[in-house]
Amino acid sequence: MDILDDSEEFYRKVEYFNKERIDKLSYHYREILKLLGEDPDREGLVKTPQRVAKAMLFITRGYHEDPEAILRSALFKENYRQMVIVKDIEVYSMCEHHMLPFIGKAHVAYIPNGYITGLSKIARVVEAFARRLQVQERLTNDIMTCIQQTLNPLGVAVVIEAQHMCMILRGVQKQNSVTTTSSFSGAFERLATREEFIRLISNQFH
Repeated sequence: MDILDDSEEFYRKVEYFNKERIDKLSYHYREILKLLGEDPDREGLVKTPQRVAKAMLFITRGYHEDPEAILRSALFKENYRQMVIVKDIEVYSMCEHHMLPFIGKAHVAYIPNGYITGLSKIARVVEAFARRLQVQERLTNDIMTCIQQTLNPLGVAVVIEAQHMCMILRGVQKQNSVTTTSSFSGAFERLATREEFIRLISNQFH
């Protein structure tokens, strides 16, 4: 049995990136460093263009995911017609206006109409749309529309609460501002159903 000594790595990190895209992005990020007045050849910055290129591809990986396919991959017939809520889904996205992050939580509900989907798939749909250049308003509507069109439920509700780095780091520099957006369809367009959803996501069950 082989035993690793202190000079050997205890794990191997495996990454899957398109080399051509990494090289092209790295070139441009190197040029950006120059334009900012930095020296891209100094020790701390030599690998920065490649690191940023990989980070951006990871952050925007949602372009290569199919949210509808995610939902269909775990579709089950079920005679359940009450509200299904997945709340406090972490959201990490990139504002398309300044390419700075916005971070928050999504609360998603739907009322099944003969079919349900795996609960984790709801979170994955949020992730697939969030990991793109976005505005919060469109992100909220994208999630709602995808679930409505794919599952054909009696209704869908999506609420997102997020903090935007473009408001915190620059511009008005308001540290504690939170933006809330919502999108409703079907049964959730009725006031009573919408109010029940808001009450349930506001309750602290955990």
